[in-house]
Amino acid sequence: MLSALTNRRRFSDLDEQEVLALAISSEEDDARIYRSYAERLRGEFPASAAVFDGMAEEEDGHRQRLIALHQERFGQVIPLIRREHVAGFYARKPVWLVENLPLETIRAEAEAMEHQAEAFYLRAAQATTDAATRRLLGDLAAAEAGHKRRADDLVGTHVDADAAAEEERAAKRQFILTWVQPGLAGLMDGSVSTLAPIFATAFATQDTWTTFLVGSAASVGAGISMGFTEAAHDDGVLSGRGSPWKRGLASGVMTTVGGMGHALPYLIPEFWTATTLAMIIVFVELWAIAWIQNKYMETPFVRAALQVVLGGALVFAAGALIGGG
Repeated sequence: MLSALTNRRRFSDLDEQEVLALAISSEEDDARIYRSYAERLRGEFPASAAVFDGMAEEEDGHRQRLIALHQERFGQVIPLIRREHVAGFYARKPVWLVENLPLETIRAEAEAMEHQAEAFYLRAAQATTDAATRRLLGDLAAAEAGHKRRADDLVGTHVDADAAAEEERAAKRQFILTWVQPGLAGLMDGSVSTLAPIFATAFATQDTWTTFLVGSAASVGAGISMGFTEAAHDDGVLSGRGSPWKRGLASGVMTTVGGMGHALPYLIPEFWTATTLAMIIVFVELWAIAWIQNKYMETPFVRAALQVVLGGALVFAAGALIGGG
């Protein structure tokens, strides 16, 4: 790692030919990234895919003009120099880190790519005293700014109101399938299924520390189980529900949160104070579940509240009766 850092060259040490070669390789990389984005989006967001196709073509055009300029000034052989060879040069995220992100995040990443390139060339131009190099870097900065304006034009051409609305609906649907549904299932399981063991232990022992330990074990165990079950039972390829690890994370974390919510009050030594607070938290959890169902699943709030509160009340009563008996 240290060797890789020390082998990098400073930008100020590059001559004009090397700067031009660096610009050529950067344009080539960016075109490849935009095409990867287009392929990632083509199935669900064809209008946005067309935007990235157009941006890739723009990068190709700039690269061709830069190659022509290099041939005119320095000949046919272009030095092999890339971003990672230059200390302080802006880096691009690997495509595999971005390809599973939501549409708006990918658009924001593309916009950041253009801003990074423009800002770097402007800073580099200000730091040089050579007039020819300064002019070259200024031209490159202007080209990057032109990419952003061209991207805006492409969005206006390919993404009309209907396409934008359809892509927004598709993005919302994917968010619900990947995050909301598994998280909601986990929250319901963690909030409701742990009521019986926690309150049974509480009323049976009236020992707050023992109740907390049982509640923590039940919550963490249920979270691990729900998380692995969600991740393992559906890889998301056929169902379109997205990354199994994202779904598993959402389900596992929310299951644990749902159970720990009414386990944590038993850190309070006084039994009835802890139990009263735990009951209040259970009420808040159940109403939060009903609110999420209403907001994201379009379930009527009254019906969602009745279902959740009734189910929670039955489980709580079972735990209290078993513990009290």
